[in-house]
Amino acid sequence: MIETDKNYFSELEQTVSNAIKEDLGTGDVTVELIDHTMKAKAQVISRDDATVCGIPWVNEVFFQIDPSLTILWQVKDGDLIEANQLLLTIEGCARSILTGERVALNFLQTLSATATQTRYYNQLISHTEAQLLDTRKTIPGLRRAQKYAVSCGGGSNHRMGLFDAFLIKENHIMACGSIANAVNRAKNLYPDRRIEIEVENMLEFSEAVAAEPHWIMLDNFSTEEMTAAVVSLNKDISLEASGGIESEQDLIAIAETGVQYISVGALTKHLHAVDLSLRLIE
Repeated sequence: MIETDKNYFSELEQTVSNAIKEDLGTGDVTVELIDHTMKAKAQVISRDDATVCGIPWVNEVFFQIDPSLTILWQVKDGDLIEANQLLLTIEGCARSILTGERVALNFLQTLSATATQTRYYNQLISHTEAQLLDTRKTIPGLRRAQKYAVSCGGGSNHRMGLFDAFLIKENHIMACGSIANAVNRAKNLYPDRRIEIEVENMLEFSEAVAAEPHWIMLDNFSTEEMTAAVVSLNKDISLEASGGIESEQDLIAIAETGVQYISVGALTKHLHAVDLSLRLIE
């Protein structure tokens, strides 16, 4: 799990620090209108139904700006919420609350959007055994955060990046000479890494099966071709569908072919940010 990665918290801290520096620059000139001794209490509510994600990032934003602030959450990551539901209250220096508002809500609205989209897609295919996967089509700098959000929405993580698994595509195959050559080199180079081959037709699928990778990605296969691949497979190789998902009906039809995994770039790149509001109440 991402949460147990030894680099997780240090990366989170740096991501938040960069976001604060981007927004704060040389200082928040608007909050200078407010007396520096003024204390306040604020609430954050959601204007949308959503799946919550981003609590560690929000906490880190306000901690870096002012560790004396008190934050009380009414929800946890992965919770389903309704429109107008209270998410958290913040108490402390009014200047600090308002300075951190936008950066904190940016993380919360974006990660909750990914979690919400993932949960919705998962519900569409819940009658099948297919697992929903994310991709590397993430917002730069938010790879780990968005993959965490996918897990909060009930999805599964594909490889984190270029380093933790092989994904051998058309250009790699061409450079290596054949599917068999690419797979054999991968097995010899890093025998402990997962090896996945992307194929674009049934002939390439047969060649990939013969090479015995761990996974085969069926790229833009028709549902009829996917079903044929599932039925014909007689080895312990996982099948992943990718591409060709233009509608909810497409996603359902693909899941019903019997493939184990479906990778969907839209989980992390086609986002509708959750509408959040922070208001001072005292």
